[in-house]
Amino acid sequence: MADVGDQYPSSDSPTTPFRKVVLPAEETVRISRPSPQRPYLPPPPPPKRGPLSRVGDIPIKVIYLLAAIVATVVAVLLIFVIFSGDVPKQPSQPKVVPVTPARSATPTPKATTSAIVLPATPAKQALPRLPGKASATIGTVTDRTTGIRYPRLGKPWKARSYPPFSVAQRVGKVAVPHTVIASAMLPGDEPLAKPKKVADYREIAVRGVRWTLLTQYPKGATLAWTGSRKLPLGKGWTLGYKVTYPVGGGQRTSQALLSVIEVGKTKPAMLLASIPESGKAHWRDLNTIAKGVRPL
Repeated sequence: MADVGDQYPSSDSPTTPFRKVVLPAEETVRISRPSPQRPYLPPPPPPKRGPLSRVGDIPIKVIYLLAAIVATVVAVLLIFVIFSGDVPKQPSQPKVVPVTPARSATPTPKATTSAIVLPATPAKQALPRLPGKASATIGTVTDRTTGIRYPRLGKPWKARSYPPFSVAQRVGKVAVPHTVIASAMLPGDEPLAKPKKVADYREIAVRGVRWTLLTQYPKGATLAWTGSRKLPLGKGWTLGYKVTYPVGGGQRTSQALLSVIEVGKTKPAMLLASIPESGKAHWRDLNTIAKGVRPL
């Protein structure tokens, strides 16, 4: 039978002497002791961290949120800046500047046409065959503004601008009295009743002739009728007349005709042809115009 002491592992008995434990050199820890000459100093505190050094500690979600807020504020400011010019402003009062009207080569009437007294208009009178040589007809003037057409004459006639007419053929310089063949709508602001019969266009043509005495001839011009007949084609009327006017202490004359043509508008179209005696070599051209005028 084995001893009871054999059932347990052997161990040092209390009476076994202590062993000397030697640590390796690298594991040896030396603790310095303060001396009277060198007092003990505590380790320095860690350095303070600035704001920039803490950016890395901010979570990425917070950074995205701040960036979104900044972008929204910038966008709102840009919208106000860009569209601030769309806000309507109160209109400023216009500055009143006195204007001096320019002088025109065409006299401006200072009285209404009704103030001019004309002789009685013949009900029917053939236009005379005027002296001179007729200019060559080189085509047709188509005035779409008024809705009429009439012969286009060759030299010395030239198409030139001549307000208030829409189309004009003239000879020589712009001077009163004019050498002109021109078309426009019947001028004047007076109300006009639509004619019920062809003969009523005669009175409308008289109204146009009054206007020419104020605008195309020197002051004091008078006239004598030389013809009165309806248009060869279409509805309307043609009046021929001879104008006498003072010039340099004497008197001069012009041969003229005026036609009014129904064109389906509020007012009829008007064709004026006038040639002073200085161009009487072309008086025959008035007969050419009278025969060729018609609506489109």
